[in-house]
Amino acid sequence: MIVVAGEALIDLVVTAGGQRAVPGGSPANVAVTLARLDQPVRLLARLGTDEYGRQLAEYLSANRVDLEWAVRAEEPTSVAVATLNASGQASYEFRLAGTADWQWTPPELPELAGTAATALHTGSLALALAPGAQVLEDLLDRERRRDGLTISIDLNLRPSIVTDRAAEQARVRRQVPLAHLVKASDEDLAWLYPQRSVAEVMAEWHEVGVSCAVVTRGGDGAWLLAPDGSLHEEPAVRTTVVDTVGAGDSFTGGLLAALADLDALGDRPDARLAAVTEPQWRAVLRQAATVAALTCGRRGADPPHRAELDALLNAAS
Repeated sequence: MIVVAGEALIDLVVTAGGQRAVPGGSPANVAVTLARLDQPVRLLARLGTDEYGRQLAEYLSANRVDLEWAVRAEEPTSVAVATLNASGQASYEFRLAGTADWQWTPPELPELAGTAATALHTGSLALALAPGAQVLEDLLDRERRRDGLTISIDLNLRPSIVTDRAAEQARVRRQVPLAHLVKASDEDLAWLYPQRSVAEVMAEWHEVGVSCAVVTRGGDGAWLLAPDGSLHEEPAVRTTVVDTVGAGDSFTGGLLAALADLDALGDRPDARLAAVTEPQWRAVLRQAATVAALTCGRRGADPPHRAELDALLNAAS
């Protein structure tokens, strides 16, 4: 079972034809992707009891995301206003003050030791916004020391919200060594480290203990730095882009699902990732890229199901 921790919010998607309220939030999107790819997944989230919170809970449950550890919070649901340009690229405005996602307290977090959890994934705003970010960071630190499951982080930075670049650099420098697998986009890294190359950043993460570093590059594909130091490149899967909402989250879900299928998630995480072969890394990247492409080919954060993914992968082989 993969545990995903972080925000589940409502995307108000604005187009020329009006707006619609759809479930979103990077960690929640990753959880739905994993569930649709037939991976047991449990979401550790704070869900409001307002109408938006009920909409989120119904959507997640309908997609077979386990909500046993979700907290029913009194605070309102977070909202992201997603505006799409003519090419389908999304820009976001967030309404987050006093909302449910960021109010974690230590008693709300479960003890993962002794459970069926093989991996813990988090990231995005959940690791950036106080006060809850520190609570989740402490969870990562505890689990990294225990060495009982694979820890995954997706930076998914939001410079429009957390604008202090120096503070974000310090946070990322502190949190990255807590993970075995770190994923970012080239846009994340261009903002965070404007004077540094992607290769330099990936190598630094490797040096501080990250087994596997992945950087997505939009239409240019993705890079993966494997535990043995080899660099793997996967081109983007061509598709007609409807919009890019949730594409990065779908990539992450596809990546983790592929590693789970290889039994590469679990205890002794560094050793498990080191055992993945070069052809397997290529297949992992190919699956992640295909999941992202299928998501870009339709409206909103709507990741594919396993049968859709398998059909496209088999057609391409």
